[in-house]
Amino acid sequence: MKSLAYLNKFFYKYRWRLIPGVLFVIISNIFGVLTAPLIRVAFNLVAENISVYHLFANFNRQTVIYNLFGSSMLLFAGIVLALAVLRGLFLFLMRQTIILMSRHIEYDLKNEIYNHYQLLSLAFYRRHNTGDLMNRVTEDVSRVRMYLGPGIMYTINTVTLFIIAICFMVTVDVKLTIFSIMPMPILVVTIYYVNNIINFRSEKIQQRLSALSSFVQENFSGIRVIKSYVREETVRESFAEESENYKTHSMELVKVQAMFFPTMLLLVGLSNVIIMYVGGVEVMKGNITAGNIAEFIVYLNMLTFPVMSLGWVTSLIQRAAASQKRINEFLHEWPEIISPNVASRVVKGKISFKNVSFYYPDTGIHALKNVSFTAEPGHMIAIIGRTGSGKSTIANLIMRMYDVTGGQILIDDQPVQQLNLESYRSQIGFVPQEVFLFSDTIANNIAFSADTLNMPLVEQAAKDAAVYTNIMELEHGFETLIGERGVTLSGGQKQRVSIARAIVKHPQILIFDDCLSAVDTRTEEEILRNLGGIMEGKTSIIIAHRISTIKNADKILVMDNGEIVEQGTHDELMNRKQVYFELYEKQLLEEEENAQ
Repeated sequence: MKSLAYLNKFFYKYRWRLIPGVLFVIISNIFGVLTAPLIRVAFNLVAENISVYHLFANFNRQTVIYNLFGSSMLLFAGIVLALAVLRGLFLFLMRQTIILMSRHIEYDLKNEIYNHYQLLSLAFYRRHNTGDLMNRVTEDVSRVRMYLGPGIMYTINTVTLFIIAICFMVTVDVKLTIFSIMPMPILVVTIYYVNNIINFRSEKIQQRLSALSSFVQENFSGIRVIKSYVREETVRESFAEESENYKTHSMELVKVQAMFFPTMLLLVGLSNVIIMYVGGVEVMKGNITAGNIAEFIVYLNMLTFPVMSLGWVTSLIQRAAASQKRINEFLHEWPEIISPNVASRVVKGKISFKNVSFYYPDTGIHALKNVSFTAEPGHMIAIIGRTGSGKSTIANLIMRMYDVTGGQILIDDQPVQQLNLESYRSQIGFVPQEVFLFSDTIANNIAFSADTLNMPLVEQAAKDAAVYTNIMELEHGFETLIGERGVTLSGGQKQRVSIARAIVKHPQILIFDDCLSAVDTRTEEEILRNLGGIMEGKTSIIIAHRISTIKNADKILVMDNGEIVEQGTHDELMNRKQVYFELYEKQLLEEEENAQ
């Protein structure tokens, strides 16, 4: 229950729904329990009036007694019906308060988890898969809601009904009450034992469900690769194996519950037998009436459903505790990257790396080693190097997706850690190496970085990114839905839409992370020519593999194994005839071979 203590703040927030709900539970149970004394009185009245009725056999008064007896029964029936209606009314109000409270808390909890996800750093998302993140904000929250609504409602109902019923039973006969609740200690021990089993198996089920969700999400995202390699049957078998694993853990929990409910019924039935036997002995001794036995049987039958629901509620609470524990694991994680509480400021675009070193926190890879360079506003800085040389890491550090582990990054001669992060990132246009487009219209994808959809700006950005003509050739133009991750567009079109998204807001700093690889040379030249006008007086960082992309840059950084091995202009590096020259010669040779 320690995990569920996190929800106490929501109970306080919605206390004006919870408190009336508890009162409605108590009132509904009072009206329910009042039925039993009425049945006792009616039962005794029947027994007494039958004797009186027979005494007046063959007398005119017998008809009067019969009519009086019938009227009394109708009155009792009317009162019982009225009590049932009143109880039903308060049960309805109970649901309208407690169940609605659970829905409000579910809404708040989902928003809190999602907002917390948004705060967490990029490293967090590298450690956890998408399916697990989704499962905690959907399936786990749904199980917590079942505790907040039905779980709490039936728990309060069971406790109050037991207290009220036991109080009424004690006023009738203490001895009979003690005998009727004798099986209860066995019930308590059983619940305690079963609780631990349910809790353990519920956690296992949630872990398997997360694994299954992750498996499905990953395979749906990679369906093109699966079909390309004709691996449908293998994936199907893997899915069946994951499903079987989940089913096995679920069946283990169901087996426990299947034994639990019959045990509850057995204990209730045992109580009924005890009442009938002990009550019968007491009636023969003249200590109680037959109506008292009927009253006790009504009390026990009234407690039957709460006793039966006790196992179900226990299961709900234990499963909710397991789910909330999983939710708390993420809610108690805090971002490694924290924005200082400082005023926003306009970035001019000067970027300085001073002996920067960096280790990736999740893998320990030493990505950068004593990297130093300066990018002045209005300059284009190009970064080139082999795969894994640290190019993309530089882009991530400029964006402050990670903090450096050594050295310092300055923006306009101020440490990047001292800048308002939201304001700083809003002035950067970033085109990642792995292009991601949302399942939305092309216009909304391009305008994603802007606050409003300004079609003239969107169209101009598309023209600058050399994708306007391709968009207009589509049936619905800018209103074309591009599908999940932009699957309806070609690789080059996706890259250019992503470029348009970055430049639509005219950023102070523009970062291209090898985003022209799927674009032909002629289109690449057009985009770079357009960028020359857009980024005048602003800073551009272009990461590329092709030297043709970067040869006009103001400064070129040649990366190898996390270090800058050369830097200078294209002509300067060519004259040195070292690493850059070798890359140029190699690419030239490859182009000649491809041309042949």
